[in-house]
Amino acid sequence: MSLLVDGKLEGDWKKQSTKDGEYKRKDSVFRHWITADGSPGPSGDGGFKAEAGRYHLYVSLACPWAHRTLIFRKLKKLEDLISVSVVHPDMGEPGWKFADFPGATVEHNYGFEFMHQVYTKADSRYTGVVTVPVLWDKKNETMVSNESSEIIRMFNSAFNQLTGENTDYYPAELKNEIDEINELVYENVNNGVYRCGFATTQEAYDKAYDRLFTALDQVEERLSRQRYLAGNRITEADWRLLTTLLRFDPVYYSHFKANKKRIKDYENLSNYMRELYQWPGVKETFNLDHIKRHYYWSHEAINPTRIVPKGPELNYDAPHNRERFA
Repeated sequence: MSLLVDGKLEGDWKKQSTKDGEYKRKDSVFRHWITADGSPGPSGDGGFKAEAGRYHLYVSLACPWAHRTLIFRKLKKLEDLISVSVVHPDMGEPGWKFADFPGATVEHNYGFEFMHQVYTKADSRYTGVVTVPVLWDKKNETMVSNESSEIIRMFNSAFNQLTGENTDYYPAELKNEIDEINELVYENVNNGVYRCGFATTQEAYDKAYDRLFTALDQVEERLSRQRYLAGNRITEADWRLLTTLLRFDPVYYSHFKANKKRIKDYENLSNYMRELYQWPGVKETFNLDHIKRHYYWSHEAINPTRIVPKGPELNYDAPHNRERFA
């Protein structure tokens, strides 16, 4: 990622995001909402109405946070309503870029070369880390949101009247339970693998490692008695966890030193991961070439040779046993 200060590229984003050897993820800055009629959303602002063709999604196929939004775009039948630009998997000093690579695209709206140009288009004095995903408003030429957890909730409900797809992955009766699960998973698993990988002291790494595997053990036990994280109904909590699970064995286990166990070694987590991966349309959002290339090439401090490993062998299409909870 790149770091902008008053709209200018500056410094090392990783150094800016590390304190006492521990990786600290920066909060997202753009937190507006799209609603069905343009009325105020949870953030209190309005003006972003759900309309076909108005919005554009910027993603990396490598990034688990962006992957969430692609899954919801697929599940909620938004592909004809919301267009997409895909960055190159290599992330060098200027950050995410648009360049030729199988599965990547050009920047469709302005012909920009780098993602940081999208940020300064929205705010010429932007200060912060340049991240994906980004949800862009083509009508007003500004950024709606760069917070993946909120983008997927917009996708979950705002466009239902346009698509007729009414499946609710954040149902009112399960909100409290989903929020509790999300907190456990986000702090210790989704972000926990990064805390392992980007730790710069042994103490910080050990702490992150222990938290990560304690949480995975908790989730494994939970999935031993129910099909999904919030019971027998699939919710956003499951999709938020899936993107980390899919990257764990090929990347986080070795590259981020999260090597106590592979997901393959957990009976319930591994079966659960395969079921979600095999959900109609989901595997189409997954690109292992982008994932491996990005992590092993872009994190030069962790992998200075930039050699991308050929393995491991993975079979996410293997049968699963989750039907036993039906």
